[in-house]
Amino acid sequence: MRPLSRLWHWTPTASADRRTPERAVQERVRAIRADVTAQRRLLDLQEVDSAIGRLVRRRRALPEQATLDALQAESGSIESDLVGAQTRVSDLELANERAEADLEPVRQRLTRNEKRIADGTVDAKSLSSLVEEVAHLRRRIGDLEDVELEGMEALEQAQSERDALQARVDGLGARIAEATQARDAAVTALTNEVGYQRTERDRLLPDLPADLVALYTKIAATREGVGAAELKQRRCTGCRLEINANELRAYAAAPPDEVLRCEECSRIIVRTAESGL
Repeated sequence: MRPLSRLWHWTPTASADRRTPERAVQERVRAIRADVTAQRRLLDLQEVDSAIGRLVRRRRALPEQATLDALQAESGSIESDLVGAQTRVSDLELANERAEADLEPVRQRLTRNEKRIADGTVDAKSLSSLVEEVAHLRRRIGDLEDVELEGMEALEQAQSERDALQARVDGLGARIAEATQARDAAVTALTNEVGYQRTERDRLLPDLPADLVALYTKIAATREGVGAAELKQRRCTGCRLEINANELRAYAAAPPDEVLRCEECSRIIVRTAESGL
């Protein structure tokens, strides 16, 4: 079985200039020969190569791949937001722990002072200052508890946002798995079809003259993968242009085994019963 890199290899091409009259004459002089059957088989080869080209282009623009790319991009963006949300939750948890740590010694001191006042072990001179300190500690505890409450509310909000983002990431993960499966199925189907067309190509090649295939391949490399075209109803099916009367007469007069070229696009032009000659 061929590696995927071979199955999917297809050389991009570019258009070339129209042949000059002088060049056309020279090429007619040195035109290669191939029997009619071989020339018709060349059209079969072109059909196979065109099919491979279409499959390759479909592979490069798979809608399943576009869907997968969009989902992955969305997931990547949300995952980035999730990291930020997780960081905020961690920071708020630490802040709340510090707030609780700040509260604990103040509460303990308040408890000790209130106990001293309650058991009557404080003399009258110290009692007044102790009562003032208790009042101060209670205000301090109130302030710290307000800070702690705000932190707890902020933490709850941050946790809610984090959980919502996590749920979106999880949901996208499931959709990405489905999209990946769909993309892989599409790639497999296209790969199998390319493999079949490659097999057809290998079957056709032995029936074609080597010099004809070489010329076809050279032309296809500069004509968007199309090296041969049928002359149909006086038009070249490669460039879609109508052949002028002089050229049509020359085509009609040429020996059946002469390999002709379109004067407009330089492709091999194959005569058939529908050529209109």
